[in-house]
Amino acid sequence: MASRTDGRKPGNRYAIRLLALPRVAKRVLAVLVDASLCVLTVWLAYYLRLDEWVPLSGIMWLPVPVSLALALPIFITMGLYRAIFRYAGLSAFVTVVQAVAIYGLAFMTIFTAVSVPGVPRTVGILQPLLLLIAVALSRMGTRYWLGDAYRSILRTNASQTRVVIYGAGTAGRQLAAALSNSNELKVHGFLDDDPLLQGSIMNGLPIYNPQDLPGLVETVGIRDVLLAIPSVSRKRRAEIADQLSKAKVTIRTVPDLTALAQGHITVSALRELQIEDLLGRDAIAPDKNLLDKSIRGKVVLVTGAGGSIGSELCRQILVNGPAGLLLYEQSEYSLYAIHSELMHIAEKAGLSDVRLVPILGNVNDEKRLRHVLQTWKPQTLYHAAAYKHVPMVEVNVAAGVCNNAFGTLTAALAAIDLGVSDFVLISTDKAVRPPNVMGASKRLAEMILQALAHRTDKPAGSCTNFSMVRFGNVLGSSGSVVPLFRQQILDGGPVTVTDPEVTRYFMTIPEAAQLVIQAGAMSEGGDVFLLDMGEPVKIIDLAYRMVELSGLTVQDEMHPDGDIAISIIGLRPGEKLYEELLIGDNVQTTDHPRIMKGSEDFLPWTQLEPRLVALDTVLRRNDPAEIRAYLQELVSGYKPNGEVCDLPSAAQ
Repeated sequence: MASRTDGRKPGNRYAIRLLALPRVAKRVLAVLVDASLCVLTVWLAYYLRLDEWVPLSGIMWLPVPVSLALALPIFITMGLYRAIFRYAGLSAFVTVVQAVAIYGLAFMTIFTAVSVPGVPRTVGILQPLLLLIAVALSRMGTRYWLGDAYRSILRTNASQTRVVIYGAGTAGRQLAAALSNSNELKVHGFLDDDPLLQGSIMNGLPIYNPQDLPGLVETVGIRDVLLAIPSVSRKRRAEIADQLSKAKVTIRTVPDLTALAQGHITVSALRELQIEDLLGRDAIAPDKNLLDKSIRGKVVLVTGAGGSIGSELCRQILVNGPAGLLLYEQSEYSLYAIHSELMHIAEKAGLSDVRLVPILGNVNDEKRLRHVLQTWKPQTLYHAAAYKHVPMVEVNVAAGVCNNAFGTLTAALAAIDLGVSDFVLISTDKAVRPPNVMGASKRLAEMILQALAHRTDKPAGSCTNFSMVRFGNVLGSSGSVVPLFRQQILDGGPVTVTDPEVTRYFMTIPEAAQLVIQAGAMSEGGDVFLLDMGEPVKIIDLAYRMVELSGLTVQDEMHPDGDIAISIIGLRPGEKLYEELLIGDNVQTTDHPRIMKGSEDFLPWTQLEPRLVALDTVLRRNDPAEIRAYLQELVSGYKPNGEVCDLPSAAQ
């Protein structure tokens, strides 16, 4: 029994010794085996022809040296001895057939077509056929014999993680096959919620009820569950993840289904299931006409191109075939990163004719921005440049207002003067009844575009169509709570939540960017578009879920021995419990199921312009209290909920 426990079954000990030989010795041994098969199959061919065993002597011995002289050089030339026998598969078998076919043609020419007196012609036909069968069987037998021994060695010398695959469909079978030779993961079986499959065997692996997982964790030592359910909805995926996480296992998934189908999946391609896989909704097909309207064949400029939303806008704009894409960004590293990524995407997608222009610049640098617009003449401008981190802007009041509001004003006036056709502002739900400077500055940016869109004294030839798209948090963006929680979990906790009642809307970055492009294309001028964000999520529930997805437990009153604590730290300056998308109640539907249109009050340009001049004067004095007070007068609904704490002025 000991030999079976350590993987050394009867017969395996010789295989293991064989595996330990040098590669040259293994190849010499393979040549000797094939030479023996050549002799054996000649003798067997005589037996089949003469119906009796005869000694190979005289002229009857001639086919033996001829077979060796033909077969071995052909086999060596065709690479039969370069293959690793324990991994021999279909391609190796095809090579054997080709090699023996070439050999058989030569052998039959000598002994059947030309013929040799004393050697029956049928020997020339029978021997190549017998040799093909013998060589193929030797390779197949060696594969299973040595392969089993090799896996025994791996089980003896390496610690394999025992896993089960959720989903006994096509994807599950492909994943199990792809991992069959892995020395890191050992597939124990499948989980499937189909009662008809439970209890049966597929490809030698049992199929279990998902409710059996806790027992498998205890008895078998299952540590990971690999999701192979590509066709299920995100909602169903979230339900499955909730069910599995109770067993304290790590949940992993396969991101590249194409590679899985081709059998190219490796352990490194498997990744842990992320909260983004569960919170985001199932994508709906975009309207191709809307995607093309403002992009295809046009020069497009994106400000803040290196940011979370800006960079995703650039990716989606690129694949929709613009004539040129201008990347306007003030961070040198962010600009370098997105430009390099887009160059790679363009090369892979055959879009090398699209001009990708990286431009370092600040949106408040009016001279540089106008020079760029005048030089490249973009028809569409997506304005994503903004300071978006609420606590950071709250302690840098002047910089936040200057960048978010006056940066938008600078870009908008330049767009009007230099003939930009469509100007789309990336806005935020924090602009609705804002308690913070960031939200107030973004609402002021919206008001600027609304006023410019409806001004009665437009410059001659002005044709810029202004619109703004308002939405909530995007998953995985810089400053998002998701990467913060992820890092805190990696650090061993605690996970910090501001308030148990805080709720937020979440959307994936690709979905948000795609909807922004479509909404901008629907604009008739001055429109405020609202994206359907789905259901709000309690941040504390998000924290619990992320801990459980990591295969850990939350430490609380009911589970004092848990792995990760959750700490309530209180609302930060400028934060509120709930976010909204609409100031009033007047919301209209559009032709797109996830894009709505709001009707928001604003000041006419003739009233707003002088007040912006006055605000600019206040900004130059850099008095945060005065700036906040002026914003309260200008932005309806702005009610600061914290004390003034402007860091640049703190030492005064």
